[in-house]
Amino acid sequence: MRRGSSLALLATVLGAACTKPVTFTPAEIAGHKMLEGAPRGFFLGVATSAYQIEGGARTDWSEWENGAYPDGTPHVVGGATAARAADSWNRWRDDVAACRQLGANMYRLGVEWARLEPTEGAWDEAAAARYREMFAALRAAGVEPMVTLYHFTLPPWVAARGGWDWDGAPAAIAAFARRAGAAFGDLVDWWITLNEPNVYVSKGYLAGQWPPGAKDPARAVRALAAFERAHALMTEALRAADTKDADGDGHATRVGIAHNVRVFDPASWHPVDRYAAHAADDFYNQQFLDAVATGRLRAKLPRVAAIDEPFPALAGSFDFLGLNYYTRELTVGHLFGDKHYEPTTAPGRPTSDLGWEIYPEGLYRLLMRWSKSGWPLFVTENGLADSHGDLRPDFLRAHLYALDRARADGADVIGYLHWSLIDNFEWSHGYNGRFGLFAIDFANDPALTRRPTPAVETFREAARALGTLR
Repeated sequence: MRRGSSLALLATVLGAACTKPVTFTPAEIAGHKMLEGAPRGFFLGVATSAYQIEGGARTDWSEWENGAYPDGTPHVVGGATAARAADSWNRWRDDVAACRQLGANMYRLGVEWARLEPTEGAWDEAAAARYREMFAALRAAGVEPMVTLYHFTLPPWVAARGGWDWDGAPAAIAAFARRAGAAFGDLVDWWITLNEPNVYVSKGYLAGQWPPGAKDPARAVRALAAFERAHALMTEALRAADTKDADGDGHATRVGIAHNVRVFDPASWHPVDRYAAHAADDFYNQQFLDAVATGRLRAKLPRVAAIDEPFPALAGSFDFLGLNYYTRELTVGHLFGDKHYEPTTAPGRPTSDLGWEIYPEGLYRLLMRWSKSGWPLFVTENGLADSHGDLRPDFLRAHLYALDRARADGADVIGYLHWSLIDNFEWSHGYNGRFGLFAIDFANDPALTRRPTPAVETFREAARALGTLR
């Protein structure tokens, strides 16, 4: 691509770059009362995923984490595995107690597809009974369960058929959603069909860092379209199977996805950087949402592949839009080569233990961006890798300030869930990414005690303001 043609492609995005940047000052954050004026029924809670905390599940990930790259480097830092993780399959009552200590009124947790359907068509009644016990205990504690059906892991029988490359995967996971809706619908009204399909596509099909370990942009496009099909079919299945209103609010099901969103800002005023930011934003942030808004499969990468075809089941498949927000990237664009851009961070900005920029203004920007989408907005994840826990209180306070400011400016935000309740297995980072409000010493504490970090009191302050902790 020549520089002249890249300038033409940028014509639609040049104006946005000239807007005044949003900046929060420490004084305005410190002086703000968190969740002040939040509407009745606002959800303040925490989130986890099944595989990252439960332990004991056999999935495509449990096979992947025992492998290595061609140069011998383990797929997971330090060769760590999730064989035990936080042992929440057995210690789930400790997690419910932690939710109560926080004053949370919602807990987003997952059910493990491979645990419930270990072989095709089978259903593990004992595992289903355990999950029902969890959901009932949460309800008894005044904590609404939000249940995620897919959070990056597949049963081995699905992986053996090609995983998300298998044409039958969307129908298979829709059948699982139907059984889950029937099994748990009397206890669960809030459902997440898919967690961060864009992250999985990026890690598994572009970077080759997660299963299936591919670096194939054309397969990435097809996988994103497969996720779009899966969500639509899962939503239909849930709405058909879960007909019981567990909380008495008049809605038996509320369905959405947990969509990872980032701010992609150009690293400079150079047109190539700005075009790269636009292209990255479109693939990562926008295409899945456009598919739902239009009822069409939408998946494309410039100069690689494009899918655009009708899929009417997508239309109307969101009852809410879940947004997972952590950071922003500054993009350095490339005209040639396999990489369209390289991410970098803003100099002088604080970062997490994983090198992610701490940028609360981004949450405000993205909530306002989708405030006119017509979907209620739910922050389904937001958190910080901070092994010492020193930065997390200010991080939580700043991001709740961003949420409150977006609400005040007209965004229909109905809830905030902090990632995560407890330290967990953080995928390819192993146990190096510590996100928990409650810390766990995996190496030295056989009891895996949930120990409160300083941010617990910050969360409790917000819960008191909301009226969920007295």
